[in-house]
Amino acid sequence: MSAAPSLRVERRLLREGRTALACSDEVGRGALSGPVTIGMVVVTEQTRTAPQGVRDSKLLTPQAREALVPRIRRWAPIHAVGHASPAEIDEYGIIAAMRLAGHRALAQLAVRPDAVLLDGNHDYLTVPGQSALFGPPDLRDDVPPVTTMIKADLRCAAVAAASILAKTTRDAMMVALAAEHPQYGWDVNKGYSAPEHIAALAEHGPSVHHRRSWSLPGCGPQPEAPVTMTDTTTREVVAG
Repeated sequence: MSAAPSLRVERRLLREGRTALACSDEVGRGALSGPVTIGMVVVTEQTRTAPQGVRDSKLLTPQAREALVPRIRRWAPIHAVGHASPAEIDEYGIIAAMRLAGHRALAQLAVRPDAVLLDGNHDYLTVPGQSALFGPPDLRDDVPPVTTMIKADLRCAAVAAASILAKTTRDAMMVALAAEHPQYGWDVNKGYSAPEHIAALAEHGPSVHHRRSWSLPGCGPQPEAPVTMTDTTTREVVAG
């Protein structure tokens, strides 16, 4: 198992004059159905060491993730999860939809963070200048400065915690949707391209919860997801 993530990077960013840092991760980007989901956890200089067991959500069993949720919420009481629907993914493209989900998470936070630490190497949160023409109409205009970091979910405890909140929330949504559409097996595959999901798509076709602009396996040719000029912004990458 990889070493436990810490708050070292988060504390370093906070020492640079920031008082509240929102740490963020996404879930569902590569799924065939369901929303794309962004989790955010806010930490300050007073935030203690993360609860034992916090890891990137992909490294944990479902039972371990669920057990950590109440502990994370007590540890970091300022947190949020935002979603963008399959219809919004189809209309705006996946990156702009991630931006929209992230802005919805930001809007739920009880404080405005001074900065955001984002997993990955691409700042999808900051609004590019062309968004008024190509992106969702209800984006925020007060996004804090964003720092990106590759594999932040493995190294940064607050980002890992955000991934757990996002993953458990989205999984619960997919389990609930599975009760309405049991043929796709979403209670098990959570909307990803598992064999039984692909077979169900070939037999039944896509549902209203599928990303219909994507090339869905087993459904024949589909229009490609929209590509817009809003999906090109990248900012700082932290190393070390």
